[in-house]
Amino acid sequence: MNKKFNRYLNKTSTKIYIKIFLSVIISIFIFCVSACEKPEKKRYEAQFLTLFDTVTQIVAYMDSKEQFQEHVNQIYQDLEAYHQLYDIYNSYEDIINIKIINDSTGEELSEIDSRIIDLLLFAKDIYQQTNGKVNVAMGSVLSIWHEYRERGIQDPKNSELPQMDLLEEAARHTDINKLVIDKEVSTVFIKDSEMSLDVGAIAKGFAVEQASRNAINRGFTSGLISVGGNVKIIGTKDFNMEGESWNIGIQNPESPGVESNLHIVYLSDQSLVTSGNYIRYYTVNGKKYHHIIDPDTLYPADYFTSVTVVCEDSGEADALATAIYNMPLEEGLALIENKSGVEAFWILPDGEQKFSTGFQKFLVE
Repeated sequence: MNKKFNRYLNKTSTKIYIKIFLSVIISIFIFCVSACEKPEKKRYEAQFLTLFDTVTQIVAYMDSKEQFQEHVNQIYQDLEAYHQLYDIYNSYEDIINIKIINDSTGEELSEIDSRIIDLLLFAKDIYQQTNGKVNVAMGSVLSIWHEYRERGIQDPKNSELPQMDLLEEAARHTDINKLVIDKEVSTVFIKDSEMSLDVGAIAKGFAVEQASRNAINRGFTSGLISVGGNVKIIGTKDFNMEGESWNIGIQNPESPGVESNLHIVYLSDQSLVTSGNYIRYYTVNGKKYHHIIDPDTLYPADYFTSVTVVCEDSGEADALATAIYNMPLEEGLALIENKSGVEAFWILPDGEQKFSTGFQKFLVE
């Protein structure tokens, strides 16, 4: 790893983080060289556990391990920067991030990083597109659910649900129009002192998209970047110069934690994001309550077990997956069908599967 990366580790990481970073696994899978004049490229894979509180995986076909490692270092640094900027729980030296913005409600902050400005402008746009089903101004409500969920996970016997009057009071401070952004002078102002931002529904996908574009500009032409299941496919599998599609598994929600795919989709130059109720949840009186909160009911949506969105832009896929998870099937289907280049797949609580018009074409190689 380069000197700048090592200096960061020495300066800011805990001993645990250092241990994890230094244990980044680079698995090399070398395919036999073909008999043709052009040798096959090799498959390389890396993964690490410290960004966006989830697993990040990078896979690529390249000419050498050194070339791959250079790309991994640069992608990691890009994603790390987005992780710090979009963090709502932690502060970082010399960085104005989402947490600092939340802590400064009622005052205008200047010199905001353009990567935050771009995310928040995207958030406002997606709010309009989804009729409010994706609202980054829901921090006051989501923080209550986060607190109850964490307590319930730590002490399952005494787990409980937040009272509706508590949620309704918090919901009075979720008006995204009170988030004022001036891109020209790089300022952000939250008018409501009780409002806070939570960008969890869009941050990973948006960061993956931006990091992927940077990687492409640096010559990363055949691979994938996955952050917690937000998968960006770049190009095709170029190990044999024939341009095969990448095959990505959609998790069977009936067997979370087990390598069990319900479907395999074949993609090139596209993104895939799945939202589901089977990873982040806690249990109250025998019933599971997951983390995807419907802005209208202020409770976890229960229309589906999972939804999957495929489109070119990872940020859009991430946002739309949350949006249609919070919508009845007919409403979500109408939203997807009205968008060019976007397809979706729904799993209902009884196991029934529904597809948008063009989704099943991805299932056939």
